[in-house]
Amino acid sequence: MDHEARRAAAIERLEAKREFWTHLITYLVVNTFLVVVWAVTTGGYFWPVWPIAGWGVGLAVHAWDTFRRPITEEDITREMGEGSP
Repeated sequence: MDHEARRAAAIERLEAKREFWTHLITYLVVNTFLVVVWAVTTGGYFWPVWPIAGWGVGLAVHAWDTFRRPITEEDITREMGEGSP
């Protein structure tokens, strides 16, 4: 992989991480607001659990996609069976 391709891949990973952190902050702010609304109004049944849980699943998938290890040339070679004796 040449320098420009590695640079483009690094920029893409950095942008993905930035998008994830924006998603996380949005999740925390919105769900904190929902909990405050719940506490100030009825307080009874904790209905914010549903958006927190549903959105949390999406956030977990986003984290998995953003922070998993990138595929390397070594991985490709090993998968092709060229790296084994």
